[in-house]
Amino acid sequence: MRLEKIIEGCAIVSVKGNTCIDICSICNDSRKAVENALFVAITGFAVDGHSYIQTAIDKGAKAIIFDDPSKVSNMPEDVTFVQVESSRYALAIAAANFYDNPSRKLTLVGITGTNGKTTTVTLLHRLFTSLGYSCGLLSTIANYVGERGSEAINTTSDPLVTNSLLNEMVNEGCEYCFMEVSSIGVEQDRVAGLYFKAGIFSNLSHDHLDYHKTFAEYLRCKKLWFDTLPKESYAITNIDDRNGMVMTQNTKAKIITYSCRSIADHTCRIVEQSFEGMLLRIDGQEVWSGLIGQHNAYNLLALYTTAVTLGAKEEEVLIALSALKPAPGRLENLRGPKDISVIIDYAHTPDALENVLGTLREIAPQQELICLFGCGGDRDKTKRPEMAQVAQKMADRIIVTSDNSRTEKTTDIMADIKAGMDLSGKAKSLFIEDREQAIRTAIMMAGQGATILLAGKGHETYQIIGTEKRHFDEKEIVNETFKELGTL
Repeated sequence: MRLEKIIEGCAIVSVKGNTCIDICSICNDSRKAVENALFVAITGFAVDGHSYIQTAIDKGAKAIIFDDPSKVSNMPEDVTFVQVESSRYALAIAAANFYDNPSRKLTLVGITGTNGKTTTVTLLHRLFTSLGYSCGLLSTIANYVGERGSEAINTTSDPLVTNSLLNEMVNEGCEYCFMEVSSIGVEQDRVAGLYFKAGIFSNLSHDHLDYHKTFAEYLRCKKLWFDTLPKESYAITNIDDRNGMVMTQNTKAKIITYSCRSIADHTCRIVEQSFEGMLLRIDGQEVWSGLIGQHNAYNLLALYTTAVTLGAKEEEVLIALSALKPAPGRLENLRGPKDISVIIDYAHTPDALENVLGTLREIAPQQELICLFGCGGDRDKTKRPEMAQVAQKMADRIIVTSDNSRTEKTTDIMADIKAGMDLSGKAKSLFIEDREQAIRTAIMMAGQGATILLAGKGHETYQIIGTEKRHFDEKEIVNETFKELGTL
């Protein structure tokens, strides 16, 4: 594709060289540069792409996009240099142009919010597939092109990866794609140049303040995405969240509301629930779901609202909803000896932990409730004492342990958590650094009919300790421990 076509809309400051040249690939990693490539120099947190411009040229790159002229001195005559206002933004626009804007050739639906993004997009993918559509998925857990899946790396992928996958979806006949949109992804322009037919807001609570620094900035980045939705799109928002209408204040899209507590375009109520599922009343129609919890009532209502907004028949949607299974690592229930229930959930924010513990307490109010959790290292430290306070308030016994400690000491993270507890919380808590040992301890100490929540890991089958990514599957550990307990 001609360079002049690729850089359309990239907020160009100046151009030195010929833009009527053919470009065969785009990269922002000089190691991936090839003959006739376009290299985009991005200033990152650890690495500055401007320092690798010459490396990309030596590998054959014929065009360079950059945004900091003070870091560019040598400009060979046979290479085109394009200065832009923002290299991150230009990368996203160039990637979309290079793949001929695939997001405009299918129905792209995005969801943002602190909790529920993965569950919602995963279930939307399953729902629309069951309705007979060919669909794609871009999520924290995995990316799918039709039925072909691959492991995901980031919540919101690099624009080159996203547009490449969207292009594959178009080529394979996908009609819909459902995508997680993170606040960091918005702030870093990873979704710039994408055309969303619908944007969904789930909720907003404490998370990612290690990156955004303030809650106001976190909210601003979420809202920014809705501000950019086109007028032909839909802004689907949960008005029960205090920021639900804030998100849509400046959007040009048509606003569609949903609620489990008040009057809205679409509503839902929980009629009854157990560990096996719950009976819901959605827009006056009753439907059974194998999912549990108020937060999942919101997730299912978001699905229903999105589907009918995009033209699906209400009755068909309700039937399809009743057949949906939970997303991996989201309130997965493992039953063992002594009628023990071990619930595995990805809850890693104070709000998510409170939602899950509240659901478990509501379903089994008389049974012992044990909460096992840790907090990720090199991430938002301010939520650690808040999660301790939630566990202290809602659980009968607590085990504080490791999560993905990364380069922090697990003992330091646990100390931050412990600092959020008063004497009563500390009295009912154990602090066990090794997560496998902690899980085994929780099961062995549990009484008849107890409920144990393993929070924070969810679908993950690894632990990151230091810089090492180790195999760690909670379901394997639980099932092994159940076998041991059954022989005692």
